[in-house]
Amino acid sequence: METKYIFVTGGVVSSLGKGVATASIGLLLKSYGLRVTLQKIDPYINVDPGTMNPYQHGEVFVTKDGAECDLDLGHYERFLNDSLARDNNITTGQIYYSVISKERRGEYLGKTVQVVPHITDEIKSRIMKLGTTNNIDVVVTEIGGTVGDIEGQPFLEAARQMRLDHGKQNTLYIHLTLVPFIKAAREFKTKPTQHSVRELRAIGIQPDVLLCRSDSWLTDDERKKISLFCNVPVEAVIDAVDVECIYEIPLMFHRQKLDQMILSNLGIDKKEPDLAEWELFVQRAKSPNKVVEIAICGKYVELRDAYKSIMEALYHAAVANDARLKVKWIDTDRIGDDVALENTFAYVNGILVPGGFGMRGVEGKIRVVKYARERKKPFFGICLGLQCMVIEYARNVCGMKGANSSEFDDATPHPVIDLLPEQKKIKNLGGTMRLGDYPCRLESKSLARKIYTKECIEERHRHRYEVNPKYIKPLQEKGLVFSGKSPNGKLMEIAEINNHPFFIGTQFHPEFTSRPLAPNPIFYRFIKASLQNI
Repeated sequence: METKYIFVTGGVVSSLGKGVATASIGLLLKSYGLRVTLQKIDPYINVDPGTMNPYQHGEVFVTKDGAECDLDLGHYERFLNDSLARDNNITTGQIYYSVISKERRGEYLGKTVQVVPHITDEIKSRIMKLGTTNNIDVVVTEIGGTVGDIEGQPFLEAARQMRLDHGKQNTLYIHLTLVPFIKAAREFKTKPTQHSVRELRAIGIQPDVLLCRSDSWLTDDERKKISLFCNVPVEAVIDAVDVECIYEIPLMFHRQKLDQMILSNLGIDKKEPDLAEWELFVQRAKSPNKVVEIAICGKYVELRDAYKSIMEALYHAAVANDARLKVKWIDTDRIGDDVALENTFAYVNGILVPGGFGMRGVEGKIRVVKYARERKKPFFGICLGLQCMVIEYARNVCGMKGANSSEFDDATPHPVIDLLPEQKKIKNLGGTMRLGDYPCRLESKSLARKIYTKECIEERHRHRYEVNPKYIKPLQEKGLVFSGKSPNGKLMEIAEINNHPFFIGTQFHPEFTSRPLAPNPIFYRFIKASLQNI
């Protein structure tokens, strides 16, 4: 079968949920036995989001091959239950960098390099590469931003050209748009959708399907009105309403026969999808018998998207433990005294300290670690969370006054956390951290070994600093157990302590490999231990 290409665009406003919609479409098509991959186009000029402040961009998702990507790649992996790679994310920066490099090498043979055809050809080649090199049946490409954005125009033009190149039976355009409900008028307004589609058609793209984002279901009259003015069959006007659980969205689309419509438009003959496991997961997620409250203690809590994968990994683990997840957000830049800590954490079941960069809020994180260790509260530290564990232990158990990370204090007398050796000569910040999958060997009889039930694991990393090898022995002598290490034994990947219900930290990011139907083991055990703390 020739590879099919689906393009998902957005209109009216951003943050309507194109990423989740794209992921849902991918899941539905995969449920028919098709080989599907998903791709995100980000129109910003940055090569990747790796150097962006989380308040600017939210979470930076890391693929197995070490690419720093948009957080929608996380949705894609979770819904597809598959690992993606750097080719699944395209940015304007990458496209122009590639074209300019080719021009400097003389590959355009003296021609004037232009947006059309050179930039658009580069974009199309990146899209088609996914299908041709991986033997994929369907490539679903989400174009970030909204129709009308200046930076998105080359990508929309490339999408338009794809139909000319591959024919209507091999291309499909899906447009996600807002249909607001005006309370004063007590009615939905379809004009924003009409204008958005008109803008898209002016570019040369006629959408085949409309996903109408709204607070509640549209009436038949409203769907007919949208159909008439947007030149889309009424059955192709699909409701995308708010749901209790984002993992219910594929089922909502399936009930409206979106998947069958896509297959019909692309000339794919398939029978019934296999959604049984997904339906069971959603059913369990909506009717848990217990409640577990987890405190997430970070420095970017004002923008929850900065911890998107952590939130989803906790959610997967809670569902697997038959529990409803309740999150208490704690800004570690505002942590108070011991009395305030007791009041803050007395009724939570578990505490999680996530990663981050820079010294703001770090002392608050260290105080949280101390509280969890001394009060025997289930605790899980990720990346910087593990480093805060080590700093706290060095200060308060090993008596190393002033112990710190050289990232925060280059004059500390005890730099228990220091730069990775290979990082010391690096000047450029973008894409130069320790990134992607790395192996980790687990010590026998450790909590980590019990959690993962095997000797060697692979998890994804994103860091520059590590536990300083000079301090490993004195930390171990005082009871800090390094239960996970790199195969050569030089890098400390997991730390834990005994005589505690659950107290563990990982240098890697296990949240990136958690899936709805397969929660990451360490998140699962953290939630289980937290439920035992009720």
